[in-house]
Amino acid sequence: METESLEHEAEATLRARQELGQELEPQLVEKFVDRVEREIDRRAREVASRQRSRTQAPMIPLALGSLGLAIPLLGIAGGTAGFPGVLVVCIAIVLVNLFWATQR
Repeated sequence: METESLEHEAEATLRARQELGQELEPQLVEKFVDRVEREIDRRAREVASRQRSRTQAPMIPLALGSLGLAIPLLGIAGGTAGFPGVLVVCIAIVLVNLFWATQR
């Protein structure tokens, strides 16, 4: 239900109230409020969905980039500095990924 549709719904509810009188007013108002609440819930789900997709998308390129850089860095570090070099590269990659994850 779009805003325009919701406006039409409100107008229709008011016209129905005028035609039917105050006896059915509580039912009309309750029905309209239910429709507004459903629209609010729908929009909240839509916003949450967009936020989730924004927060998850950057992690994939970061993970793939980290793996892509880790392979040659580990090879160079292992060949020149041995295990301590490999350890330093692994710690650096983990720290970069943790820093990136906590900045969002």
